[in-house]
Amino acid sequence: MITVSAHRRRAGRRPLALIAVLTAGLLLTTACGPEDPGFAVPESVAAEAAGPGTAADAAPGGRKPAPADVPYDVTPLLRPSRKYLGTALDDVPAKMDPLSSFTAMIGKQPNVVEYYASWGDGFDTAGVRRIYEAGALPFMAWEPHSPSMAAIAAGETDDYVKGVAKAAAKLNLPIAISIAHEMNGDWYPWGRQAASAADFVGAWRRIHDIFDRAGATNVIWVWSPNITVPAPNTRLAPYYPGDTYVDWAGMTGYFTLTGPKTFDTLYGATMAEIRAFCKKPFFISETASQQGKRQRADIDQLFTGIEAHDDIIGFVWFNMVKRADWRIETSPPSLADYKQRVSDPRYGFDIRNP
Repeated sequence: MITVSAHRRRAGRRPLALIAVLTAGLLLTTACGPEDPGFAVPESVAAEAAGPGTAADAAPGGRKPAPADVPYDVTPLLRPSRKYLGTALDDVPAKMDPLSSFTAMIGKQPNVVEYYASWGDGFDTAGVRRIYEAGALPFMAWEPHSPSMAAIAAGETDDYVKGVAKAAAKLNLPIAISIAHEMNGDWYPWGRQAASAADFVGAWRRIHDIFDRAGATNVIWVWSPNITVPAPNTRLAPYYPGDTYVDWAGMTGYFTLTGPKTFDTLYGATMAEIRAFCKKPFFISETASQQGKRQRADIDQLFTGIEAHDDIIGFVWFNMVKRADWRIETSPPSLADYKQRVSDPRYGFDIRNP
């Protein structure tokens, strides 16, 4: 049974009777069978978003949308029975053609799509809706290039945060959000060289509390440090906002030409350190393998490692060029391996019926 975290109880959720009805409905929903390589995006997605009294009411295998005054219940998405299959792609969500092309290329619909938003940007309501209507959980990596984490923690950007929180609550669709990812590294302006762990935690809690007060309990909060390999002397516990403020323990970690060669040497130390103070599900919020002779072995290590850990609920493949070429399609043999591994029915599911 999933325990709803304290911050969700404080913010208010659906009445117990309604939760019981929804739970019963989910139990009666037909799940994808073992032979099913993925899931079919419902044809009535647009109608489903339109609300009650539309064709969405009769959508096969789909949940009816929540009434506007009932927060979207993300609880079933927190610990799904299958693993998330995610990606990050250039130009998405401004354009959705890259997602369609990626889906056709790997033979399965990703059900998480990560995108990047700078601090000060407005909430991309249209983009989030496009990702959701494509059958995926939107995942916003929120990047505070300026002002400082200390300024955010002190409340200097509260009006901006309130606007984003209200927009997210009004949209009332599930969305995962990470704040200042890879904060334990020194390559971003919000990293360890520019912000203390106390600044980071203070900023995170302040943002989270503003979202709660706005009723944006449709957010899944992803705390996302970098793996500790490049920063072994920076402890992660001081950066942890607390179980009340976090839903998933994210990790960023890439297979590079000169880095660790196995899943355990890449992620193992980080996972062990996090498990000393956090029992939340792991989610690999960015990964990929650098082009080279090791790429096929890296892909095998990634999937074999994920499958060996029930507490890793999924991953995002960063399919872009940034400091290196991480795109899976640039190597046909690697693409074939990747396609074969994601065909496993344990990857991917309809986020409306997890």
